[in-house]
Amino acid sequence: MLKIYSAPTLPDAHLVRGLLAQAGIDARVFNENAQSVMGEIPFHQAWPEVWIMNENDAKQTRELIHQIEQPQATSVAAFCPHCHEENPANFHTCWNCGREF
Repeated sequence: MLKIYSAPTLPDAHLVRGLLAQAGIDARVFNENAQSVMGEIPFHQAWPEVWIMNENDAKQTRELIHQIEQPQATSVAAFCPHCHEENPANFHTCWNCGREF
């Protein structure tokens, strides 16, 4: 077993564990209830932790965690060639004139 990640919140820890499970990596979340003793111990020691069961998965695990920690690139707006209205980059139909582009 190898501790691979400490999360500031329990949902964050489960998000990472779920991502690893999708990649076929066996992982567990520990310290799920430790936040109740925060103040009695240093706060970072009460954070939920994600541990992987197989240390050979460490490199792949770190790469996956790095991907979710990086901010997503912002999309460039798309402009309708018909009415020249600005649309979100993932639109394929203009919200203003309704025509496809």
